[in-house]
Amino acid sequence: MINTTLIATLRRCIAARFGVILFPGIDALKAISSQLIVLHHLAFYGPMSDAAHVLAPDLLDWFSQYARIAVQAFLVISGFLAARSLAPGGHLMVPRPLQAIWRRYQKLVVPYTAAILIAIAGAAIARTWMHHDSIPGAPGLHQFLAHVLLLHNVLDFDALSAGVWYVAIDLQLFALLMVALWAARRCEQWFGVGGSPMGPLVVAGLALASLFWFNRDATWDIWAIYFFGAYGMGTLAFWASEPERSPVALLVLCAVVLAALVVDFRLRIAVALAIALLLGAARRGGWLEHWPQARFLAFFGRISYSVFLVHFPICLVVNALVFHLAPHQPVLNALGMVLAWLLSNAAGALFHRYVESGAPLRALRLALWPAASEPGQQQQAGQQRST
Repeated sequence: MINTTLIATLRRCIAARFGVILFPGIDALKAISSQLIVLHHLAFYGPMSDAAHVLAPDLLDWFSQYARIAVQAFLVISGFLAARSLAPGGHLMVPRPLQAIWRRYQKLVVPYTAAILIAIAGAAIARTWMHHDSIPGAPGLHQFLAHVLLLHNVLDFDALSAGVWYVAIDLQLFALLMVALWAARRCEQWFGVGGSPMGPLVVAGLALASLFWFNRDATWDIWAIYFFGAYGMGTLAFWASEPERSPVALLVLCAVVLAALVVDFRLRIAVALAIALLLGAARRGGWLEHWPQARFLAFFGRISYSVFLVHFPICLVVNALVFHLAPHQPVLNALGMVLAWLLSNAAGALFHRYVESGAPLRALRLALWPAASEPGQQQQAGQQRST
């Protein structure tokens, strides 16, 4: 058996050389969560799920109603990794925050724009075979540009694909965290505050505002502050799980979130808390980088963002084809759902290989948005690849 210390050393060497964060535990969470989101969309958007519902009503109802909560895992993980890359000790380590936000945008938007074009094509194909509320209409120029600028929700444009709201919120959350940490750093400089950093206090304040106020009002769900409770739990869990720190910090985090749940129970917040505590305990226990040792989970974790981006047009086309050929046959529609799920993962793997991490797209990103060399850039690149 290979010594676990040797494995850990090799992982650190690979991460240092290529700027990639290797966390099997996080990969596993991302893999499971992305599959649940695909299954949620298959169950929620018909017509295959409508025809197949009679075969497994309880299962399809569960996927339709509850599987979407898996998005909380991505919110918590993003916050956890953002804290690791931007402010591992609570102090912001990025000298030029606006450039970091710009790099985050271009990292997200290049594969996202390619996926939007695929979604437009998929919807056009689906419209030739069926008319259904789940099929987006042909977009105008303003609608397309709003999507590229990640402003479609704010400007009240219809989404061109399921789940695209998350990409916009991810950028908002990253920017909000960056601004909060920058403001904390400026306050430390202005007031000569030494010792403990102010960053965690500012982030905790935003998370409290989200948990006790903004997240309880759905009219805020196009803004980062609505989701900052889960995202902030991830950042705070990272700081609280520092091995040298007392475990009381994680217990305080748990107690505060439980208080928010007593005020207004939300299953999504309870799930986010469970994931944050899991990540914190795993980091404190030293097994976040070692468990689980499952290659298939690592693979599906790596392609999770690509699967998330491209699965909906695949599901639309399969839905339309099956509806056209066998609209009222439950078994064939159930098999069509399985086929759509498998094809979504295959398309996600190809998209990851040739678009998200493909050399041509990397060259395009470097040509359009040259990244300035600065301290901490390698860590940020690793954080972005992991989310």
